[in-house]
Amino acid sequence: MSLIERVFDAQLSIFGQPILWREIVGDGFGFGSAIGGLRRRVWAWPVGIIGNVLLFTVFFGVAFVTPQHQTLYGQAGRQVFFIITSVYGWWRWNRLRNQRATDAPVITPRWATMTERLQYLVFWVGGVAVAQWLFAQIGATWPAPRWYYWCDAWIFIGSMVATYAMARGWNDFWLAWIGVDLVGVPLLVYTHFYPTAVLFVIYSGLVIYGFTVWLKASRMESPNRELSEVPA
Repeated sequence: MSLIERVFDAQLSIFGQPILWREIVGDGFGFGSAIGGLRRRVWAWPVGIIGNVLLFTVFFGVAFVTPQHQTLYGQAGRQVFFIITSVYGWWRWNRLRNQRATDAPVITPRWATMTERLQYLVFWVGGVAVAQWLFAQIGATWPAPRWYYWCDAWIFIGSMVATYAMARGWNDFWLAWIGVDLVGVPLLVYTHFYPTAVLFVIYSGLVIYGFTVWLKASRMESPNRELSEVPA
């Protein structure tokens, strides 16, 4: 086994449970990205992409060696969407950074309009209905109960909504993440992806704090060409 393979497959054991180091490192990059998002910094996006790539190899167990011997298609699929949306968010926030002072946050947060909120809620509900059916048709590499596919679909579509809302600079994205975490933590514990479950718990506290920070900023800062004012 080469050095790269040994590093890639490196594990540690916590209370007898083997855990991949790349899951821990990927979660660390994810947490760093969340902090960057809270601070409204462009570097949040590339940092998040690195974490997404690592976590994809963790959840797509059918192609990569994992101690859980399970494939979470919804969790793996959302990493792919995270990467796509993060490229969009990175590009969009970079355009806004050029219009602000060097040390200033790149966006002024705002609430989604009623039309925007209705659109993403309809997408969330409809997307969950379609995704759970699709995931059930694909199946899992283990005897997953039927409710598992609904939970996986909720996390998958909710993550899409939350990441896109962050790219748009909507306060709503923090609330969407809370909805994702409420289902995501129990599901990750159930499937033995403990580092990611712990990250979700810690991340929930950061999400609540981040929501208050963005909400305050949306009330107090002068909108100097908000994100929504720049063409998509």
